[in-house]
Amino acid sequence: MRWINAHPGNGARLTLVLLPFVLVLGAYMIGSAERLAENPNDKLLPGFATLWEAINRMAFTADVRTGEYLLWSDTWASLWRLFIGLGIATSIALLLGLVIGILPYARAALSPFIGAISMVPPLALLPILFILMGLGEASKIALIVIGVAPIMIRDLALTAFSLPREMIVKAETLSASSWQIALRVVLPQILPRLITTLRLQLGPAWLFLIAAEAISSDSGLGYRIFLVRRYLSMDVIFPYVLWITLLAILTDILLDRLRIAFFPWSELEKGK
Repeated sequence: MRWINAHPGNGARLTLVLLPFVLVLGAYMIGSAERLAENPNDKLLPGFATLWEAINRMAFTADVRTGEYLLWSDTWASLWRLFIGLGIATSIALLLGLVIGILPYARAALSPFIGAISMVPPLALLPILFILMGLGEASKIALIVIGVAPIMIRDLALTAFSLPREMIVKAETLSASSWQIALRVVLPQILPRLITTLRLQLGPAWLFLIAAEAISSDSGLGYRIFLVRRYLSMDVIFPYVLWITLLAILTDILLDRLRIAFFPWSELEKGK
């Protein structure tokens, strides 16, 4: 039997899913125990008791100065910026991706420009955004939009352009206008891809958000991580990083569930 044809059963699949996490956790426990044995005050790999104390302090104990529960206030601030930025980027990507994908004149005029913009490192634009838009929320949201929108536009335009030409010809034989073809034929075909593209851009969007919060902000998950790093507070940094990862995973799962719920036929095509 060839390995390429071997598929794990349910039990083996669960074991393989958990194995990397168990190995990483075990490596952390061993490393933490060794470092703490040499130096009980070591901050690089804190023990689980120290991590839990930090989680309790950040998530379940009100801050003395502000009266807020810092983890939750930081989470709300970051998610608000993230979802606003992704919402704007998604709207722009859907509109321009549809237009570029189906209209040859728009494709000739905009496709090279969008391609060039997508190659600009977004973080290199952060100082420019701060100078032009100030240090408030607008510059942070703009960085997310600039960072993810061009890639999404290119992906959706390619999806629309790659649709079978027969679909367009059949709609034209039924006297459909360009507007009707765009809305009734092409749009339903690229909407599932829009959700998939958005899922793929969650990681970069979090990166741009944390970078912007680290440089200029007074709240947010990225702000908190870079605030406590000066004290080597790994007991705070590790839980915050894990929390960001969990939020990204949950958002990814939610988007995939929405795709299946609204476009169940896309799951059938995926399995072909």
